[in-house]
Amino acid sequence: MSTVAKAVSLLEHFTLGEPEIGLSDIARKAGLDKATTRRLLVALAGHRLIEQEPQSRRYRLGAGLSRLARIREAHFPFTRLAVPIVRELAQETGETVHISEFSAGALLTAHVELSAKANRVNVDVGQVLPLHGTASGIAFLAASSDEAVKAYVEKPLQAFTQHTVTARAKVLEAIRLAAARGYSRSLQGYEEGVHSVAAAVICPDGHPIGTISVASPISRVDDAAAAAQGEAACRAARKISARLSGEA
Repeated sequence: MSTVAKAVSLLEHFTLGEPEIGLSDIARKAGLDKATTRRLLVALAGHRLIEQEPQSRRYRLGAGLSRLARIREAHFPFTRLAVPIVRELAQETGETVHISEFSAGALLTAHVELSAKANRVNVDVGQVLPLHGTASGIAFLAASSDEAVKAYVEKPLQAFTQHTVTARAKVLEAIRLAAARGYSRSLQGYEEGVHSVAAAVICPDGHPIGTISVASPISRVDDAAAAAQGEAACRAARKISARLSGEA
């Protein structure tokens, strides 16, 4: 792994649940010695990508990342345009709704509207979603090129629960079904007790950029509810695509 790759990989260890990490812990997570980790963190801090909290001396993500994110969003405002539609879908379904954007072989959760119900599915902003184990991922693959699908399913596919579909033929069948009906459906493929449906958001160039998904406890979803949620997700995805194209 190159020095740049090692430095950037350190950023991946920060999450909503662990926004600050000490030197020893981040070195352990990264599988690096402390001296190397400290050198990489100093380099990142020099570009405002990492900050060190003065009192605890723990590290956190820096303001430079926010600056870069704002520049990107101004150039390609996927999240800003999608958020009102995500909120509408959350109100319509009464369930947790999230949008994800494709990057480097996975989907990154960009915005979440949590259900107001006490028994709900919690999704974190920034959560990485694999393509084969989630409704979002299958919906994305269903809108992708045959070449992209083939390249993905030929890799080893990790099981996240006992329900995760990892057999190549079954993943391809799920993709074909999602393409035929316009939305995907997953039962406990990524997290136990969770049902989700998702639809792909298409860019003006005709390629998928990400997905919108409705996530519910499986106890609240039967086939009729899943179909209703799926159709609602499709309508929401089309609205976002239209806004990206300047049509709405």
